[in-house]
Amino acid sequence: MNDPGEGTQAKRRAHAVIVDHLVPPMTRAETYDDLARLEQLLDEHAQVQTLDPGKVPGVREEIWELVRRAELHRDLGVEGEPEAFDDFVLRLDGYLCELKDARIRDGLHVLGRVPEGEQLLGLVAAILRLPQAGAPGLRTAVARTFGLEEAELLASPGAPAPPAPALLGRFPGPARTAGDLVDRLEEVCLSLLRALDREGWAPGAVPDVVERVLGSRDPGVLRSLAFAAEELLPRICRTGEEVGNLLRALEGRFVPPGPSGSPTRGLANVLPTGRNFYSVDPKAIPSRLAWETGERLARDLLARHLAEAGGYPEVVGIVVWGTSAMRTQGDDVAEILVLLGVRPTWDGPSRRVVGFEIVPPEELGRPRIDVTVRISGFFRDAFQELVHLIDDAVRAVAALDEPDDANFVAKHARSDRASGADEREATVRIFGSKPGAYGAGLLELIDARTWRSREDLARVYEVWGGYAYGRGLDGRPAAQAMRRNFARIAVAVKNVDTREHDLLDSDDYFQYHGGMVATVRALAGAAPRAVVGDSSDPAAVRTRSLAEEVRRVFRSRVVNPRWIEGMRRHGYKGAFELAATVDYLFGYDATAGVAEDWMYRSVAERYLRDPETAAFLRRWNPWAMRAIAERLLEAVGSPNIRALWDPANGLVDGELPTRAVYEQVRPYLVHMHLKDGRRGPDGRYEHTVVGEGQIDYITLFRWLEADGYEGFVALETHYRPRPVDPGLVAQPGGRRFSELGEEATRACLLGWQRVLAAARGSDR
Repeated sequence: MNDPGEGTQAKRRAHAVIVDHLVPPMTRAETYDDLARLEQLLDEHAQVQTLDPGKVPGVREEIWELVRRAELHRDLGVEGEPEAFDDFVLRLDGYLCELKDARIRDGLHVLGRVPEGEQLLGLVAAILRLPQAGAPGLRTAVARTFGLEEAELLASPGAPAPPAPALLGRFPGPARTAGDLVDRLEEVCLSLLRALDREGWAPGAVPDVVERVLGSRDPGVLRSLAFAAEELLPRICRTGEEVGNLLRALEGRFVPPGPSGSPTRGLANVLPTGRNFYSVDPKAIPSRLAWETGERLARDLLARHLAEAGGYPEVVGIVVWGTSAMRTQGDDVAEILVLLGVRPTWDGPSRRVVGFEIVPPEELGRPRIDVTVRISGFFRDAFQELVHLIDDAVRAVAALDEPDDANFVAKHARSDRASGADEREATVRIFGSKPGAYGAGLLELIDARTWRSREDLARVYEVWGGYAYGRGLDGRPAAQAMRRNFARIAVAVKNVDTREHDLLDSDDYFQYHGGMVATVRALAGAAPRAVVGDSSDPAAVRTRSLAEEVRRVFRSRVVNPRWIEGMRRHGYKGAFELAATVDYLFGYDATAGVAEDWMYRSVAERYLRDPETAAFLRRWNPWAMRAIAERLLEAVGSPNIRALWDPANGLVDGELPTRAVYEQVRPYLVHMHLKDGRRGPDGRYEHTVVGEGQIDYITLFRWLEADGYEGFVALETHYRPRPVDPGLVAQPGGRRFSELGEEATRACLLGWQRVLAAARGSDR
């Protein structure tokens, strides 16, 4: 229900009937392992400062040692131990509070199954975080009961906590920082929901529950919980209709319609699920509410760039998807218009967009920012009106008689015309795939593992996205215009509008956004500032760097035992989700260089070396285990080939990088690849074909040689662009790889290879 683009494509292409389903259960990330221990040390630090100052140096030493071990100093931008350690402690505490307050998925949704127990409470709490149908967000209302403002606490979680005697009197706990008070408020919300759950979610029980937990009947809390009991729970409890309506659809019977969207973004009305969802009126985008969100996104983006770079960016590159436009009613489009310095005009009765108006310079108060847009294929197909709206706005702004320092669109259009571009080419700003094509082209290249550098990825991104859109263009080839515009991009933006999924949940993020970063770097010689706009709470948007967002997602979800445990409940599919996450992390690193060495090391430790997770993978989906190991090997690469991960960074005892990573993943490669070899009639080991070989074979063979491996290796190569070359196919008996020439091996790398075949004794 929260991915209307995919369903709408099916309707457009095949007149499909959709039966939507509920989002996964949600939970709070909380802290774990070193992060949890750090929380304890921070509390201890606060106590000894007051009660036993002589112990402060020892506790500080422990904190810093643990910060270094968890690599948190990189998140906070410090290398050596800070001199102003008390200020650092507040920043660290605030960052930990932000991580633990993130919402992550608690497993997967099972079709037709109503969430129960803690999963139900987690989902309800996630939906009630934002206002719903006139009722305030539950945590916001609880905060006001105790004289606090949730938005202020979240804005500066590391700031000293304001006085909250009433809250701490009923819910005692750490209260040094604003983030600590957020924890106390979360505790209150869960207490309210658990109490109401014990009452069977009876609406009549709400007043007594509120008074029992809070000590008073606060009107805001009453409205929020009444909405939960009267509207939200009954809708969630109808999740079983998903299966019933699926069967109705298969019988050719009527499936009731319903809206689509993200329930945790203030849209509980999209429930119940099991509906044939519809999306939006394309002519009503951007909506007035989306316009307000777009204004916040643009202001926050420019404010951050101004603070960090000391000026406004001349060109912002932004990725725009059709699904996001449907889910948000056009936040991204609104942000583009705000940056250009124009605003939509709406028809009152229909609320449709009928045009735009130029914002006067004195009202705008800043330069007009040039915007280069990379649209998805679905956005091109579904939102031609928006393509024309953006194109018209660009051309209108380019035609204004304003100085270069006040109008970057006009500045660049004039420059392009002076360089020989015609009037139309000088105002092209919207690029996408060739008509009839979809995607950014990078997934196939990443999966084939035939790329050697980010320049290879950039070239493919150019080829796939070098088509111009706008009035009269309709996908005209425009490679030169694309290169010219992308070379000017100072900031590359991708917005996220829901926490029901994140950057490492789909290949589209690294293909479109990471591909933009790689292309700008290749064309301009330097990477742009890659940023992510977070509008999951439309009233409190945040702009983070891509590196910050990846760290945030990695710590709160990817290596979080709560998320991994949730995936383990779902057998082979949960294992697939682990492997897919590693793929997407690798893809973003390949394109934008955002994964740090400690992240790969943490994945190896958490997914492959953790006994419980490794046993889960081996039992339910050993292919996923193999894929994870292969990705880690590929991340190491070899000289001049990828080399995204240096495993020696952070290891001890002077281990060599290749040896270190091989030792980390060798047991799993052995389990998957080196099946028990059997001797043939001639006494030689028979080779064993085990599947797609998707790593750098040269490096792997050298590791095996160094390990003293004397089995046989057979290579079989399948070239997609041309027929198989029999000369590169080893004989069935195989060859010792001391006899296998590097030239033949490299040919497998350069082609579209399949099959690493190896055999040793029965011990492997």
